[in-house]
Order: sequence, then structure tokens, then C-alpha cells
Amino acid sequence: MLRGVSSSALFDLGGASAYGSIPAPRVSSVDFSAVQDTKGSSKSFPKHETRHLSEHKNIARCARFSPDGRFVATGSADTSIKLFEISKIKQMMLPDSKDGPVRPVIRTFYDHVQPINDLDFHPQSTVLISGAKDHTIKFFDFSKATAKRAFRVIQDTHNVRSVSFHPSGDFLLAGTDHPIAHLYDVNTFQCYLSANPPEIGVNGAINQVRYSSTGGMYVTASKDGAIRLWDGISASCVRSIVGAHGTAEATSACFTKDQRFVLSCGKDSTVKLWEIGTGRLVKQYLGSTHTQSRCQAVFNDTEEFVLSIDEPSNEIVIWDSLTAEKVAKWPSNHIGAPRWIEHSPTEAAFISCGTDRSVRFWKEIL
Repeated sequence: MLRGVSSSALFDLGGASAYGSIPAPRVSSVDFSAVQDTKGSSKSFPKHETRHLSEHKNIARCARFSPDGRFVATGSADTSIKLFEISKIKQMMLPDSKDGPVRPVIRTFYDHVQPINDLDFHPQSTVLISGAKDHTIKFFDFSKATAKRAFRVIQDTHNVRSVSFHPSGDFLLAGTDHPIAHLYDVNTFQCYLSANPPEIGVNGAINQVRYSSTGGMYVTASKDGAIRLWDGISASCVRSIVGAHGTAEATSACFTKDQRFVLSCGKDSTVKLWEIGTGRLVKQYLGSTHTQSRCQAVFNDTEEFVLSIDEPSNEIVIWDSLTAEKVAKWPSNHIGAPRWIEHSPTEAAFISCGTDRSVRFWKEIL
């Protein structure tokens, strides 16, 4: 089902507008199989500087970096999407351009009629997709400076809570209020559902869906507290971790680069690392409280650290990913705890955004 479809029909944008080459990772992925005997050897998280970038007219609900780390997009309850160029953000953060004319927002898209829940970038083309409460997935071509509206729309049957492109760019997943992820062929818009889904109760809406780096698997984090792993070819559920976050919602889930583990976050105020092959809980990252919003837990670009939010103290919490020791707590600089945190895939930088409508960029002080 996931073979042999060319994406040229949809994305004939020419080589010039495609991404640059994706930089080589700064270190190879962390070997989490060494997790047992690493106590007491926690790394220190480098100091970061932060800058307010922009403000939406309502809650900033989500953010996503492009695969090459050159762009980041934010989506809002005001139904708009802002696209930022990272090089312009860095220029803006230079000491001599505090109030200079550098404007890091290079595109603003308006085409939804209800709040935006999630975003993703096409793996090869200059295309950004958004999933929203208006039951649509919209495709925006950001190579065109004047384009404000989507050039293609998928009409779903449900509130689209999460979106994820297959690494080939030929397919995308939509996690919705329906308990089974909707798999779309990007060229035909045909929708596929798993032929043999597991029994999922009434509260199985999907908070997040993410492909693994090769597309061989995908993971869903659901309102019923479960993390489920699915085969990327057959769309069959290969493992259900029921009650991964007790009876609380599982709010985020993502794979490690080596596709052997999944990092999940839930409204039970835990962040957990699971071994995919066995479903075993390998690590717990404790000491942050998140019971209100659809909180994210993310790795940094090298997977040496895990970042999340402590809602009561309005702080960003950082753990050593191997030792699970809390190594930093930083004031978020937001008014009210951020709703979303997203790390660059290519460098020591991340985005936070939230209820105060603002978008902040964080980068390592070099």
C-alpha cells in the first residue's frame, strides 16, 4: 500500500525551491540500550538565550521545524500560520539588531476557519501542511511569496488533531477524534484505514501521530492513555501499550532516531521512554507537572536531553536522556506555561509558544 507512487504529480516545484541538504547530525544517536548503568554521569545542558519573535492574535497552539532546520512554522487558535526563517531569527538576535528592521516571519497563511492543531513539512518539497479543528488538512506552497491560501485541501470527517508526512512524501497520516489514524495517499487523496484495528474504547481520539525516520512504523498517543505502535506498510497495530499514562491522556509520542524506542508524555505528569520490541518501560523522566494542556516531550537534536514543561512553575524542564536526571529548569519567559515546545532537528535551538499568544526562539549561547 505504501509503494510505488510518485509524488511528482503534486509537487512539481522545481529543484531550486527544494530544501538544502540536511546537515549531518552533530553526534550519532544515543544508545539507549546502555540505560541501566549510567547513574551519576549526567551531562549539563548548555546555556541558551531566548527572544520573543512574534505574536499571534490568539493562543499559539503548535510549532514544527522543517527537516533541514532552516524554517519553523507556528499554528494558532486565530486560524493563522506563521512561517519563520531561522537565519533571519539569528540575525534578529545579534546584539546590534535589537530593534533593527529584521523580520523573521517570511510568510503568513490564512485559510482555516477553526484553530490549528498541528503542522508538518514535506520531506523534500517547499510544502507545509496543517491540520485543524475545521476537519481539514491544508497544503501551502511556501516557495511563493504571495501565496496566502492553500493550493490543496483534504476534507476529513473529524477534527484533525495531528499530521505527519511519510518520509517519502507520498503519504500522510492524520490523527483525529476517530480512534484509528487516517492514512492518505498525497496524490490521489484516497484515505485508508487499518483493516484490523485493536479494540479501542470510546475515548480513543488521537492527540499525536508521528512516523519513524524510515516510515516503517508510526506511533499514536491517545486520549485513552494508550501509546500504540503501527506497521507503516500494512497499517496494522503491532503493539498497544494500554495505560501508558494510566487513565490520563497520552499527549505526545515520538521515535528515537534508531527507531528502537518511543518517548511519550501524558497528563499524568510523566515523560516515559518505551522499548518498541518489548513494550517495556525503560526510563521515566519525573519532576514536571503537566495536567492541563496537550503537553509535548521532545528530544534535543542529539537525543542527549529531553525537554518538557512544568505548568505550575511556568518552567522548561530538561533531563539527561540516559540517566533521567533533571539537569535544568528555566523560566519560560511566557505569561502562563507554554503549550508547545519543539526542538530543531539540526542544532541546539528550540521554539516555545503558548497561551500568551507569543512565539519564543531559544538557542545555545556560543
